[in-house]
Amino acid sequence: MSLIHYENNFKSLIDKDAIVDFYADWCGPCKMFAPVFEEASQESDINFIKLNVDEYSDIAREYGVMTIPTIILFKNGNEIKRFTGFMPKDELIKFLK
Repeated sequence: MSLIHYENNFKSLIDKDAIVDFYADWCGPCKMFAPVFEEASQESDINFIKLNVDEYSDIAREYGVMTIPTIILFKNGNEIKRFTGFMPKDELIKFLK
């Protein structure tokens, strides 16, 4: 599908199958993970969403994101699983299944 930088209407984005990368611009592991996340987005048919926790701390708080990067997989608006920290591309692809 494509990479979406979150700006509004979070609930509608995760109503479909989606994976969300909760990140911050100042976070080293987040910067390392960004190209992995972007590359994987080109090989999958679900929404890949990047959400900056500094700009949208209310959403991060709502989903209990305390450490970044945190990646959450959603199916039909429900959290299926999450991972915190850097993840190589092959592990991210496995995580999506």
